[in-house]
Amino acid sequence: MTEVAPISTARYAQSQAAFERARRTLVGGVNSPVRAYKSVGRDPIHIASGTGPRVTDIDGNTYIDYVASYGPLILGHAYPPVIDAVIEAARGGTSFGMPSERETQLAELVVEAVPSVEVVRFVNSGTEATMSAIRLARAATGRSAIVKCTGCYHGHNDGLLVQAGSGATTLGTPSSPGVPASITDSTLLVPFNDLNAMRDAFAQHAQQIAAIIIEPIAGNMGCVPPAEGYLQGLRDLCDEHGALLIFDEVMTGFRVAFGCAQALYNVTPDLTCLGKVVGGGLPCAAYGGREDLMRQVAPDGPVYQAGTLSGNPLAMAAGIATLTALRDGDVYGRLEASSAQLADGLSQAAADAGVALQVSRVGSMVCPFFTDSPVTNYAQATQCDTELFASFFRSMLDAGVVLPPSQYETWFVSAAHDSSCIDATIDAARIAFASLR
Repeated sequence: MTEVAPISTARYAQSQAAFERARRTLVGGVNSPVRAYKSVGRDPIHIASGTGPRVTDIDGNTYIDYVASYGPLILGHAYPPVIDAVIEAARGGTSFGMPSERETQLAELVVEAVPSVEVVRFVNSGTEATMSAIRLARAATGRSAIVKCTGCYHGHNDGLLVQAGSGATTLGTPSSPGVPASITDSTLLVPFNDLNAMRDAFAQHAQQIAAIIIEPIAGNMGCVPPAEGYLQGLRDLCDEHGALLIFDEVMTGFRVAFGCAQALYNVTPDLTCLGKVVGGGLPCAAYGGREDLMRQVAPDGPVYQAGTLSGNPLAMAAGIATLTALRDGDVYGRLEASSAQLADGLSQAAADAGVALQVSRVGSMVCPFFTDSPVTNYAQATQCDTELFASFFRSMLDAGVVLPPSQYETWFVSAAHDSSCIDATIDAARIAFASLR
């Protein structure tokens, strides 16, 4: 077993200084809450560069990276065809506010790949995608209520920021001040993986429910797969009651399969929200679905949604290069092998050290839960030992492996993580687990 020497605190001096500087002008010193590392008892490292499966911070420390920009970098950092495509696009101009052919090219790739999507609209963030899909669902059905699952996160839209999961859960604020009760009154909460609870919601509110919105694989309470038959049960309920089914595949889209989670589980929603991988690491998201629904969006129909930077040529170029590589290469086979090696190795290392651990995985989404019981919903996820995770995180960071800084975040394996990366990660985990006893 390879010995991994801890990195001394002095090795983070530049990041510490950068964080102190950032706090003077940035809210919390960061531009997204989980990046502040509050739940793991550290100040954040500041990244200078990334190549393949690794990032290097401004102190010169290099890490095997399982954050992967929280999912988009399925091919690894600075994947040459993506970088080349972005450079070529930038030379021709970074933004036009007018149509370009790259928008159509990426749309054609999405429609080819995703079973539910006949027509698509590009936007700039997953939050914007889910907000727009919900507006469309309400317009199409003439109803106002939306059903979401406790612990699922669909962006920071006012009506959905209730028991959200991910960063909100980590900070202990599962709902946010500033959200009027009149808006969340139209949001119904049920537990994830509980089909009977969803049936009860429809029994009481069927005539008010416009749509169910759900992560087909919950990725913001850790990685929690759907129970057998659960997604099909949701499909059947929506069909029975005239509601729409929205899959939030911002995280799972192109990550677990080229056709997204809906292809993996063979359940077709009415509308799909995409993000992360679809933009190849640049700010990009999308929503799409059946043509009769999407043609209700302006300018084809009355449902208004617009965006100055939507379809940005740099993001379109990165998305085209990424989806082309995923379509034409054996990327998913390699991802499956590496991710299985990681999950199995973590499980064995924890067992050898006597640490209670449940490793959940779907494709290249992996989450080790510090608990001795399976995790199938938000309530069970919040029973995990977050202090133990924080200690594990710090040990792994010092050993040269950077993880998402929350028990409730998913680890992402990229195609650049080869066997040597996985072996080094498991070696570091063995030492980290041993330190927890």
